[in-house]
Amino acid sequence: MAKFDYLMWKVCLKFKPDIFLSVGSMYAAQVSAILRKPHICIEDTYNMEQVRLYRPFTELILTGDYPHPVMSETNEFRMAGYNELAYLHPKRFTPDESVLHKLGVKANEKYTIVRFVAWNATHDLGQIGISSKNKIKAVQKFSQYSKVFISSEGQLPEDLSPYRLPTPPSCIHDVIAFASLVFGESSTMSEEAAILGVPSIYLNNKSTYYTQHLEKDYQLMYNITESEEDQQKSIELGIDLLQQNDMSMWKERRDKMLRDRIDVTEFLCWIVNNYPNSKQVLIENPDYQYRFK
Repeated sequence: MAKFDYLMWKVCLKFKPDIFLSVGSMYAAQVSAILRKPHICIEDTYNMEQVRLYRPFTELILTGDYPHPVMSETNEFRMAGYNELAYLHPKRFTPDESVLHKLGVKANEKYTIVRFVAWNATHDLGQIGISSKNKIKAVQKFSQYSKVFISSEGQLPEDLSPYRLPTPPSCIHDVIAFASLVFGESSTMSEEAAILGVPSIYLNNKSTYYTQHLEKDYQLMYNITESEEDQQKSIELGIDLLQQNDMSMWKERRDKMLRDRIDVTEFLCWIVNNYPNSKQVLIENPDYQYRFK
């Protein structure tokens, strides 16, 4: 047993949980099996190298209702929600406008969040993201129409260091909520922007099922490949978006999305508090989930 498995097992022996809830954690799944407790998993990345390790020990896999690979013929339930709605639904999150002072921007002043990732996850194999040349170009171009702040997992080129986001990570959703554009390599941050009604451009050769759904069904974001041609197009698209002065269209699209989606937090609480009866209810009546609006 891996060291992290052992530590979790030791904690759980003391804590004595009745149920395990995770976002695709093979460790939680394995420990739950050892302790003979149910494991409920929320899945949205569909990285099969991870899924294969937790699926045998998982009683219920909650996935989105958009097109994606089948996780389980018997234990999968497709919910009308995104993982990020669990913490960004209007019932759960109210943006704090004081973050503008921390950023040094005025109310209604445009700013762009540029996000770079480290490309060291298992599902990032073979990807390199935006070139250094185009990172600099994007920042320079966007700076002509807005302030620019960079959120980066790794070291920034010297030319871009002055643009590093000054706020702590705990403020990131407030920062996104008041932005005019989110541009970069992070699927999660791009989706968070879309859910908050902020236009986002996501560059990734593989894209994701949920970001594709947000683009196709709600026109809340753009999925673009990492090719040199598309990197250039994405910068031009970013400029076009920054030149828009009316953000009401994006708020309307967000409102439509929210009308179609459930309150994921309330739904999860009901499942856990009523398990295993809740699983049987969902099997018999999948539309029961729409009570959690």
